[in-house]
Amino acid sequence: MQGENRNDVKFGFTPQAENWNGRLAMIGFIAAVITELVSGQGVLHFLGLM
Repeated sequence: MQGENRNDVKFGFTPQAENWNGRLAMIGFIAAVITELVSGQGVLHFLGLM
């Protein structure tokens, strides 16, 4: 870890990328649940896709 800058941009399956992926997935899931509770229909029906 000595010569490695922690602010360098890294691509691929890094722990930081996986953390952000998990966080955004949780936000999306909660948004879908709230949409279903408020509108009384599923997300696809709410968006007019079904």
